[in-house]
Amino acid sequence: MRVLVVGGGVLGTMHAWQAVRRGHEVLQIERERQARGASVRNFGLVWVGGRAPGEELATARRSRELWEEIGRQVEGIGFRANGSLTALRTPLEMAVAEEVVARDDAADRGLKLLAPTEVRAVNPALRGAVLGALHCERDAAVEPRLAQPALRQHLLASGRYTWLPGREVRALLAHGVRDDHGDVHEADLVLLCTGAALGGLVREIAGEVPVRRVRLQMTQTDPLDEPLTTSVADGDSFRYYPAYRGDALDALNLEQPQPPVAAEHKMQLLLVQRLDGSLTIGDTHSYDEPFAFDVDSAPYEHLVEVAESLLGRPLPPIRRRWAGVYAQHIDPAAVVHRARVADNAWLVTGPGGRGMTCSPAIAERTATEAGL
Repeated sequence: MRVLVVGGGVLGTMHAWQAVRRGHEVLQIERERQARGASVRNFGLVWVGGRAPGEELATARRSRELWEEIGRQVEGIGFRANGSLTALRTPLEMAVAEEVVARDDAADRGLKLLAPTEVRAVNPALRGAVLGALHCERDAAVEPRLAQPALRQHLLASGRYTWLPGREVRALLAHGVRDDHGDVHEADLVLLCTGAALGGLVREIAGEVPVRRVRLQMTQTDPLDEPLTTSVADGDSFRYYPAYRGDALDALNLEQPQPPVAAEHKMQLLLVQRLDGSLTIGDTHSYDEPFAFDVDSAPYEHLVEVAESLLGRPLPPIRRRWAGVYAQHIDPAAVVHRARVADNAWLVTGPGGRGMTCSPAIAERTATEAGL
């Protein structure tokens, strides 16, 4: 078959990967010269531990396997099985972790509770005062700014893949699409992986879809002069990942409210070291459109303060700051919105903050359902 993928982000690129590896010819079209959306404005986390039981956890675990498999083939994506530590600084946070590791699925998630000495043995850079940490051995990381170009370069070597940036698809035809240059691209199957771009052609074909847009802010430092051997989260992350729901989390939310700036911006600390030594730090969540066009300094100040308290040292200077927007299904139980929108076309969007983690398995399932 000739498969046409619309969208150059990680979800579109993983769909292209699945189609090529199954023997098909693929054309991938992207309206920008390079993907510039949430696929490159994220942590690069392959985040298994906090996923909801059921389909979401199964998807994340399968994606973790696929990321590792792809990493062996494409070194440029920067895959590393570094795991994560969620630092626990209060008895209430410790209680949440204790409740989570006592559950039947803790081993499936690779979760265990570490004492302070064990925390520093796993990640010596965490010198701040902690009561312990929730260790997730299954978590991993890739390089978000490098992964899509590296995957495309690998696909080009197959001889069955074409990358066409700077083209916006304007019309879905019976046997392909027409772009904004007036060119027609023939295809047996069209996969629309347009991310947070839900207007235009998507609205014309699919109407209103059950997907909302979410805005976040992040930042990146200069290189740290020592390795951060795991990804790091703080106890506020318990509030935003479904795996941690329970009586202990209810008590945490009631008795240990977030600081005002963190509550206002719906914040958690996530901290990942890039291959060049720099640190990616975030994040915030905003759900009410229209989104602000500027970035707010207060969340960055809070994130730096929390990160420095965990590292027990000042952070390197901030190098850059940015905001991004991703698409999230409005049903928290749904991993992604996947729908056949025409005889020859599927729309796949809305993985939310799970996009980098779950895109390989999402694409694998689309390929199976679409008969690739």
